[in-house]
Amino acid sequence: MVLKIYERLDVQVDESEKYATLTLPFELRQKSRLKAQLDDATEVGLILSRGELLRGGDFLRAENGLLIKIIAADETVSTVTHKEPIMLLRASYHLGNRHVPLQISESWIRYTHDHVLDDMVIGLGLDVICEQAPFEPEGGAYGGGHGHSHSHEHTHTHAH
Repeated sequence: MVLKIYERLDVQVDESEKYATLTLPFELRQKSRLKAQLDDATEVGLILSRGELLRGGDFLRAENGLLIKIIAADETVSTVTHKEPIMLLRASYHLGNRHVPLQISESWIRYTHDHVLDDMVIGLGLDVICEQAPFEPEGGAYGGGHGHSHSHEHTHTHAH
């Protein structure tokens, strides 16, 4: 029997509570409908609201009340570094122009490994390493996947 999961918790969970874990790569954490296995091999079916992005550390509640913590799986990524922050900004600009999902920190940027993108970034003068690490890209300008929303009401006046 497949355990169904309908609920993503938007509140902090006391991590001293008992919970199961579900380790998924970024590609699968974007899906709202998914058949998977918890880390203890229990079969589960995710049936979440469309457009929900799961992040490492998020909690879900199964139909039987079981708490499930999402773990961001290690995956093959390219991590870019440079001693000058302006160079990371430059690389982010060029990768963003190619609509590449990026994880951004103060000292590095990361994307799903792609040798063509690696060559481009190296050509810009940055260092790139291919490694296994969790991938948590930015959710985008419209709140995609940050678990909260912002009002973007604007008032426009036009002089004619």
